[in-house]
Amino acid sequence: MHSVAHHLDRPSPPVVAERAAASSGRVLRVLVVESEKQAADTLVEGLRRHGHRAKSVATGVQALQAHRSVDLVLLDLDLPDLDGLEVCRVIRATSETPIIAVTARGGELDRVLGLQAGSDDYVVKPYGFRELLARIEAVMRRVRPRRPAARVITYGSLRIDADTRETRVNGRRVELTRKEFDLLHLLASQPGAVLSRRQLMMQVWDDAWSRQGRTLDTHVSSLRGKLGSSSWIVTIRGVGFRLGHP
Repeated sequence: MHSVAHHLDRPSPPVVAERAAASSGRVLRVLVVESEKQAADTLVEGLRRHGHRAKSVATGVQALQAHRSVDLVLLDLDLPDLDGLEVCRVIRATSETPIIAVTARGGELDRVLGLQAGSDDYVVKPYGFRELLARIEAVMRRVRPRRPAARVITYGSLRIDADTRETRVNGRRVELTRKEFDLLHLLASQPGAVLSRRQLMMQVWDDAWSRQGRTLDTHVSSLRGKLGSSSWIVTIRGVGFRLGHP
């Protein structure tokens, strides 16, 4: 990321550093989301020298695919493909993984928008590497123990079992395709929340580029038919969809 401290702390052998971090319970899997390779490599190297397991991706789409397997995301908001704030919102909507926004946008409004999008902290470039490490430690201290995702969701007469991928309405089993199930499960995991079209496309289809939205509309229509009521999925015009009560 731009202008990390001019020099990193004195390097320590990676294995020794990781063992030291492990002994203190602080080995973190960190995902660096940064489009500039040199900046990303520098930050990854610094994190590894301090005992953490770090890797980097260069785009928002890659971040959305990789964030579930890490303990912390360092997210540059200026990405080549997607708005970093939207990436932050999508990660936060489906995960409790801590996020630190890292950006050159230093205005008060920028900070407010970053925090409102779901980031746990906001670091403005240029920054000192020691400061970043301190912020990482502070964020990880504040993180609540992760709640295991609900394996069975019951919403009115709707019952969704994530383990068996079985859906029932009023006790009647509903046969869904893989994507229909994923779409319904995502909506049901956040009852009452309106999920944007882009968010649904990215989370269910890993597709951030589709402008037509015909795939999404087709699946929504099919789900309504199989569930027996169009009221199960409510269209919020110009925004997206939410789960409803038939």
